[in-house]
Amino acid sequence: MHVATPSAPVDPNAPKPRLSRRVIAISLGAALGGFLFGFDSSVVNGAVEAMQHDFALDDAFTGIATAIALLACAFGAWFAGQIAEKFGRIRVMVISSIAFLISAIGSGLCMGVWDLMGWRIVGGLAIGAASVIAPAYIAEVAPSAFRGRLGSLQQLAIVAGMLASVVSDQAFAGSAGGASEVLWLGIEAWRWMFIAAALPALIYGGTSLMLPESPRYLVSRGQTRKAAQILADFTGEADPAGKVQQIRATMGEGEKRSLRDLTHPRYGLKPIVWIGIGLSVFQQFSGANAIFYYSVMLFKTVGFTESQSFWITTITNVTLVATTFIAIGLIDKVGRKALLVAGSIGMGLSLAAVAMSFAHATRDAAGDLSLTGIWAWTALIFANVFVLFYGATWGPVTWVLLGEMFPNRIRATALAVGAAAQWVANFAVTATFPALKGWSLVGTYSIYTVIVFVGLVFCLKYVPETKGRELEDMDDDPPAGGADSADEDAPAPALATA
Repeated sequence: MHVATPSAPVDPNAPKPRLSRRVIAISLGAALGGFLFGFDSSVVNGAVEAMQHDFALDDAFTGIATAIALLACAFGAWFAGQIAEKFGRIRVMVISSIAFLISAIGSGLCMGVWDLMGWRIVGGLAIGAASVIAPAYIAEVAPSAFRGRLGSLQQLAIVAGMLASVVSDQAFAGSAGGASEVLWLGIEAWRWMFIAAALPALIYGGTSLMLPESPRYLVSRGQTRKAAQILADFTGEADPAGKVQQIRATMGEGEKRSLRDLTHPRYGLKPIVWIGIGLSVFQQFSGANAIFYYSVMLFKTVGFTESQSFWITTITNVTLVATTFIAIGLIDKVGRKALLVAGSIGMGLSLAAVAMSFAHATRDAAGDLSLTGIWAWTALIFANVFVLFYGATWGPVTWVLLGEMFPNRIRATALAVGAAAQWVANFAVTATFPALKGWSLVGTYSIYTVIVFVGLVFCLKYVPETKGRELEDMDDDPPAGGADSADEDAPAPALATA
């Protein structure tokens, strides 16, 4: 049993903490994994219709081929936590970069759909690992006063990667005269879309080798002197030796970590782990990725050409990047929970408007759905309003919370479980959307609307507020109501964890 050492009371006369360039630099370096995460998961957006045509796939199989990487992400996330606990955060980043590189080249040079799915699985394992290791690493190196905005760099990198993939997809398709057309070396444009991920994969791998190891991982391995040096040099910790002792009290040295550490005799898993799983599932079941991954297809339904749809998708991704800066500016001021609540309301109302718009859609003789007039613009506008709210709230805040809400000794493992749940939910949404689209877009977006408002209730009742709290003060069993009634500046009570 470990007893958490409470944080020292806040001295009102103490100088305000400052954000060092070094900790920003290493946080950005870790977030490059998020860039590849966004690029690799979104690159299929521009290739999906050409891939469907070239391999003669129906809608159902197209959904599976598109989403197979997401299912692999769950496995990558699941095992990344255990690997990170055993071998360190940096090694997971390097392994991920190698897998990204292999996947990019293999996907671009695939011989058939089954071949492509295999390479996408490799990429999915890399994405899943990157989705775990970046938020965990950033949370563990960031000072508590700036942890929210530094943690949000992960989401900023994800959406920047998504934007880069859309721009590169558009450039390849435009240069070739269509995604299915041959571009260079006798290779179709959609294949170059996948190969393009090789460059950021190489950059990510090289950058990872230059990052310092997480001080909390080093403490768990008994390397306390090195951990204290990193805390002093990169995080600006005024008392690195004291912080190391605090970390040791909540983490222990040399103890083996396993999924068994997450169990609870009454609930199966510790309550905080269930909350992490709930956050992940509600983030994905909002239907966000149905818009991100299939935006070109969706906008063509509204009446735009492939070229126009690419441009509108680019605008959508620019909006997503811009709104992430809103989260970066607000998250350490208003807190995580307030942003989630505001986001749920805005996202739910936006989805309801999109559903209402598609109630006025018509089908042509071939059975293709289309929207015209004011309802086409209503769907387009509110889809982007949804993106605005998601990008400023649930998108970044979920990753920040997953990186910081768990106690030190279970953080990487619990984050892996939460991220794995997120990828399974992501797979479910992405794989079912083409079929649901064929069934009823009104019904599909209505389902997403209901789920968002259920997520609002979940957030209000269970999600803890972690703003301003040290990682050493995080609890296995947060009180009902999300623990946001506690005084942030008061010392946290000692915690007994099994």
